[in-house]
Amino acid sequence: MNRLLCTLFLLFVHASDKKTWGNKEEDDFLKDCRTTRCGGITVRYPFRLKSSPPYCGVQGLELSCSGGDAILSLPPLGLCTVISIDYYYGEIRIKLGESWSPCPLQKLSSIDLTGSPFYETYLQALIFVNCSGKFTPDPAWITGPIPCLGNGSHYVYAADSSEPMGDLPSVCMVTSSTDGWIPYDSGSWEENVQKFIRTQEMNLRISVPETRICRECEEARKPCGFNRTGNQTYCITRHHGSNIKIIIVGTCTAGFVLVLLPALILFYVRRKSTKEEETRLKVENFLATYGDAKPTRYTFADVKKITRRFKDRLGQGGYGSVYKGELPNGIPVAVKMLERSKGEGEEFINEVATIGRIHHVNIVRLLGFCSERSSRALIYEFMPNESLEKYIFSREASGADKPPLNMEKLLNIAIRVARGIEYLHQGCEQRILHFDIKPHNVLLDHEFNPKISDFGLAKLCSREQSIVTMTAARGTMGYIAPEMYSRNFGTVSYKSDVYSFGMLVLEMVGGRKNHDPEIGKQNEIYFPEWVYDRLVHRQDLGLAMEMEGEEEEIVKKLAIVALWCIQWSPTDRPSMTRVLQMLTGTLQSLQMPPKPFVSSLDHV
Repeated sequence: MNRLLCTLFLLFVHASDKKTWGNKEEDDFLKDCRTTRCGGITVRYPFRLKSSPPYCGVQGLELSCSGGDAILSLPPLGLCTVISIDYYYGEIRIKLGESWSPCPLQKLSSIDLTGSPFYETYLQALIFVNCSGKFTPDPAWITGPIPCLGNGSHYVYAADSSEPMGDLPSVCMVTSSTDGWIPYDSGSWEENVQKFIRTQEMNLRISVPETRICRECEEARKPCGFNRTGNQTYCITRHHGSNIKIIIVGTCTAGFVLVLLPALILFYVRRKSTKEEETRLKVENFLATYGDAKPTRYTFADVKKITRRFKDRLGQGGYGSVYKGELPNGIPVAVKMLERSKGEGEEFINEVATIGRIHHVNIVRLLGFCSERSSRALIYEFMPNESLEKYIFSREASGADKPPLNMEKLLNIAIRVARGIEYLHQGCEQRILHFDIKPHNVLLDHEFNPKISDFGLAKLCSREQSIVTMTAARGTMGYIAPEMYSRNFGTVSYKSDVYSFGMLVLEMVGGRKNHDPEIGKQNEIYFPEWVYDRLVHRQDLGLAMEMEGEEEEIVKKLAIVALWCIQWSPTDRPSMTRVLQMLTGTLQSLQMPPKPFVSSLDHV
């Protein structure tokens, strides 16, 4: 019944949204829900101050401003002071209220955020050890005694429950399997425990769906807002054109929401409580049927040792944080910790199902994984020179005359990436469509040889299958093929990866992003169009670098191949096998492709 009501509601909202989306409501949101500050904290959607209208924020993310501090009321934790909010990563750091003093460790076992818009992150399981005498603890896994938990006759120590307890003195006894979860940082166990006792601070991850939409807005440098008529979160365009008369269905929508709201809340709470268990079972069922070909499986305790307790954080992706580590045999690795709220296990399953069983010199190797309770991690070979993005956009940011990689090396990188994609399309038992080819997902080893990474959006299909069914567009703005948005341009297939590769190569040539969220505010011509027009008129590309004759030929070759790849119709794009032939052939053998887009000047 709840599912039927939810479906009817979404259908109604979708229908009314098409009729009522307008600039006036966007203007109202910007006026009523201004970004404000409280105690040094910037407050904006999906958070709001309690003095703001309810639609200025998501339910449960209301803050109050008291005594110069931003206060979050969270029933399991009480009144907490907000230390910082990271809107991009959807993370909030809080200081626990006075009710936790003077012995915060004692209450850790009572934390239960089920039903709230938050969940704990970066945690280590904690157990208390009762001892009849004192001893010198190993700071790597046990600390104490904790003064507020003991007395003159016995002493209490806090230990990492994932560690073996066989080394405890005979005067000590473990009282339970888990007494709570301690927030971990980059230090040792002792440092993390003592820091929590001293500061009583912890990080919480925001688990509401709006967080992911707002992250996309942050990437596009646009404000995140809420459309009351469409009842959905979206990126505000700040576009103010002529007023368009809209059909008013707000009253009907409000009535519909009021009738369904109790049922929807009940459905959401029930679903949330079982979602994590469903995800765990989904992953375990996949691993059980996957066979023995999968990489090495590690425990979460192994992962902590490999990463030295997550000491060296390399970066953050859409699905979690990445840490540097080292396997017991000394091999350096990169460990991606997957957030439990993301993708219902799809990222994990996609990665293991695709690169877990294939080996190619231009595809990053998956060396191992971890799936234990709600903790999931992927362990890759370490790529010391990071991503291609770091090098091809460096001269755009710094204005340097010469790129860190010369044109001959960039051609070599393009050829090797093309070989990797061709292998995914033609060399595997099942065709693998990556759907997220971009500079950030091309990693470079110590000799700057490229390897394709991040298969979280990948899809498997048979090599005979020419059309792929998609329920929604996959990929990153600026690299997504037109047919992913609209079937009017053609069907989704392996040619969608060809389009993304073409956009990547154009960025390698120009040292700049093809997709700029601010481009609409500038009088700049679309870069691929500019390249096409210069080539047609046999003009020098005039890039901001000094080049010799041979390098100029490489640039033109890369540009022509890229323009073939970004043809709007998938049938006009070459296969990756043909792309490789063009990249390894001569410039003179290449024909100029048709214009792959409608000129921006046609709309002026």
